[in-house]
Amino acid sequence: MARPIAPLEERRLLAIALALVTFAVFTVIDSSAKWLVEAGIPAHQVTFQRYAIHLLLISAFVFPSQGFGVLRTVSLPTELLRAAGLLATTMFNFLAVQFLPLTVTGAVAFSMPLLVCALSGPMLGEKVGPRRWAAILVGFVGVMIVIRPGGTDFNWAVILSLLSAAAASFYFILTRKLAGRDSASTMQIYTGIVGTIAVAPFALASWIWPSDPYTWIAFFLVGIAGLTGHFIYTIAHRFAPASVLAPFAYTQIIWMTLSSWLIFSDPPDVWLFIGAPIVIASGLYIWLRERQLAKTTPTAVVPEATTVDASDKGTRS
Repeated sequence: MARPIAPLEERRLLAIALALVTFAVFTVIDSSAKWLVEAGIPAHQVTFQRYAIHLLLISAFVFPSQGFGVLRTVSLPTELLRAAGLLATTMFNFLAVQFLPLTVTGAVAFSMPLLVCALSGPMLGEKVGPRRWAAILVGFVGVMIVIRPGGTDFNWAVILSLLSAAAASFYFILTRKLAGRDSASTMQIYTGIVGTIAVAPFALASWIWPSDPYTWIAFFLVGIAGLTGHFIYTIAHRFAPASVLAPFAYTQIIWMTLSSWLIFSDPPDVWLFIGAPIVIASGLYIWLRERQLAKTTPTAVVPEATTVDASDKGTRS
């Protein structure tokens, strides 16, 4: 029998802390994927590994205690669309890291908060104030400084990263829509099922095994980090709106830079040091504003029935 679904709560500082951990873990996914594709493992196989390991681990955790009740969902189409959004995000990103440094793919991904804010109004009925819009737009300017779309060093693979960011925005919006209605375990099960089944035929047809210990480590890490990061982020969405959490993706530039430099010997250029502080400053502004709101607003538990009505306003399942 499935466990009761935890309702949404207004605990924004906790949600922000969970988001910060999430984006550090997401760097492990990208670093592992880049290591694997550079070792000759096809991107579609890396995608399959990420979801197959994810599915095996989450199944081992939840099926013994919840059985097939974990598959019970308030909206199967929404769950499937959410999982498809993440699958598209993963595939586009894993293709992009073959051609781009992690600092660039990470910076391009930071266009996602702008898209989330644009979608959270019509899809979720959430209000995004002008100050938050201004902070996110300033952060987007910083992203443009990093990728320099009109520069001579512009790489076409940036388009893959932009498609990944668009799909991620869709995924995060649907995560918020389901938060407090479906459990984190239910959402992660469907994520693993859709990703594994969709990519399996392509991956198994041209399978390549790792040939050294470091590649074997990356082989398993890509799935373990995938489950861990998205599980934490799913929980974070119970405590704050998508438009609040999205800007904290900017902090991932720190971890991406360190990974790109220390693991792949690809140091950042001067433009990263100009653009990254801008995007980080915009995220810090959102954090300070949320901290102010937390001091003046008492912690409240949002009843589940109210949550369903609010998240469905102006949207469709």
